[in-house]
Amino acid sequence: MFWRGLIGYLPANIVQGVVGVLTLLFFTRLLSAEQFGQYALAFSIMSIAHVGVFTWLEAAMARFWAAQTTEAEMRSHFATLYRYFAVLLAVYVPVAALLVWVWPLQPDLKAAVAIGLTGVPVRSAYNLIQERRRASGSVAAAASLDMAVTIGAFLVGLAAVAMGAGGSAPLIGLALVPFMAALIFTPGEHRRGQRGVVRRSRACDYARYGYPVAASLILALVLSSTDRLVLAAFLDEAAVGAYHAGYSLANRTLDVIFIWLGAASGPALVMALERGGASALRTAAREQASTFLLIALPAAAGLALVAQPLAQLVIGEQLRDTAAAVTPLIALSALMAGLTTYYFHQAFTLSRRTGLLLQAMAIPAAVNLLLNLVLVPRMGVMGAALATAISYGVGAVASWGLGRGAISLPVPWDALVRCGLASIIMAVAVAQMPALGGIQELLTKAGVGIVVYAVAAWLLNAADVRGHGSRVLKIFQARWAA
Repeated sequence: MFWRGLIGYLPANIVQGVVGVLTLLFFTRLLSAEQFGQYALAFSIMSIAHVGVFTWLEAAMARFWAAQTTEAEMRSHFATLYRYFAVLLAVYVPVAALLVWVWPLQPDLKAAVAIGLTGVPVRSAYNLIQERRRASGSVAAAASLDMAVTIGAFLVGLAAVAMGAGGSAPLIGLALVPFMAALIFTPGEHRRGQRGVVRRSRACDYARYGYPVAASLILALVLSSTDRLVLAAFLDEAAVGAYHAGYSLANRTLDVIFIWLGAASGPALVMALERGGASALRTAAREQASTFLLIALPAAAGLALVAQPLAQLVIGEQLRDTAAAVTPLIALSALMAGLTTYYFHQAFTLSRRTGLLLQAMAIPAAVNLLLNLVLVPRMGVMGAALATAISYGVGAVASWGLGRGAISLPVPWDALVRCGLASIIMAVAVAQMPALGGIQELLTKAGVGIVVYAVAAWLLNAADVRGHGSRVLKIFQARWAA
């Protein structure tokens, strides 16, 4: 299931990566630094609202789908989730409207926040659809819808910029296009719960599982958003925009990789545990962790090595110097965050001990807040980047340690050493390349890095890359034959 998902979700994540680059390429040029900062702040507020209110339902859809063994249980599963979604929606709308009305923000920022909060329940309805598809192994359907929504949101955001929406423009796309997808597909999902019994006990189980997940995600958002809020307090919105551009350049690139890996690995681990027990889980987890290292480790190193030419190509002139400066530290942060979220945190969700997950996230969130308050006044945006890198490193160690008390997921030390050695060989080779600037330097260094890493990893058989290559080839051969 893992490798089928890995191949099936690849096109969707390529689209996400390309659109992420295009988002920076266009919006950092079409929007002023202040407008881009308004978008970054409103996006952070929107994300916190989404996680705080609706994410526990999405987490329950993902985790409990495979545990339903009869048609009646499955109908009750859907009926319960959608009934409580409706209840939350009825409470959320007036509270969000009141918050926007009384919050003393400047008009442009208030408009961006209002649009972001409007899109929260829409995106949750869309996420429920996608979580069900991923949990059930409907890879092609989930990937196709994800590509359509990603491209559509970007295009609508560009149109909104052309119409003068300013910092609200990207958020309009993020709200409108998922709304259209939810409008089309939610009725069919809701029908799966027809004649299903809404059970309060089931909802309580979902809440006990999902709310700690949501709370931990809020802490994750605090961890990833505190730097922007502290920068806004000590500096200005232009500094927030410059930092967010660099943060997005590195974090979004690696995040796309981890979302791709996580979309395939999460359901596969749940299925392995539910259908095969602890032994099957350990086998699947070791394979997945090795694959994470094989792909993500050189990606993070590569981003750090090409930070300057990548920023010159993607980021607007007013923001690119700061973006290039923070990219290496943010790349390290994103690597730690991805391994923590999509691997070490699986111990808490698989064991349903999500209270430990909350503890694991509280530690780096507190460290991040403290370090930002200390470093930002002294070092500006570089202080925020350094605080983020240290905090995610602390979070990875904390999650690994606490996770051993839930379900012990193996750490593939052999794969870590071999992938690390191959990445070092790649870094040495790329560092010898001349600084040509712009796209020429980017393509040259990226090409050399990919080739050198691929050869080194193959010779070292890092993370059993030879075995993985044979497995992927067989899948493609089977699909071609079909």
